[in-house]
Amino acid sequence: MIRTQVGYAGGTKDNPTYHSLGDHSETIQIVYDPTRISYEELLDIFWSTHNPTVRPWSRQYASFVFYHDETQRELALKTKAQQETRRGTIFTEIVPAGTFYPAEAYHQKYRLQQSSLMQEFTEIYPNHDDFVASTATARVNGYLGGAGTCEQLREELDGLGLTAAGQDKLRQTVCSNR
Repeated sequence: MIRTQVGYAGGTKDNPTYHSLGDHSETIQIVYDPTRISYEELLDIFWSTHNPTVRPWSRQYASFVFYHDETQRELALKTKAQQETRRGTIFTEIVPAGTFYPAEAYHQKYRLQQSSLMQEFTEIYPNHDDFVASTATARVNGYLGGAGTCEQLREELDGLGLTAAGQDKLRQTVCSNR
């Protein structure tokens, strides 16, 4: 994964916001390196990290896979069918990717923003757009949210731009919880 950004998609309203979504749903945009992880592997993660058998109580929280080409569409439909065989009715919709609208700044990298590491990243990325576009902030936010192992963190820790103290804080947080 190169970077992530939360936002809104799937609807018709121009420039939705959290308090004025229209018919959009909350979603995440993932930019990834297909030489490191395949689209099908991303779909496996998607299916395993939420319960697609629960009917959404509002469009805001509906489950979607937004595809960008025919290959992605076919893989999404195939994996959805596999899930239905194993789990029953799946309410996730497979639809073409339309316009993605980034969510407000306070929603971006939420776990990181709630962390004591945020001060370091504010110094590294004083511009909010650079902060959101950073691979390092996406990776750290993921670790803080429970994704990734202690071993994975150890392998990439030096490349995240943190001070020695920041590395220690992140290592303690991630490795003590797993």
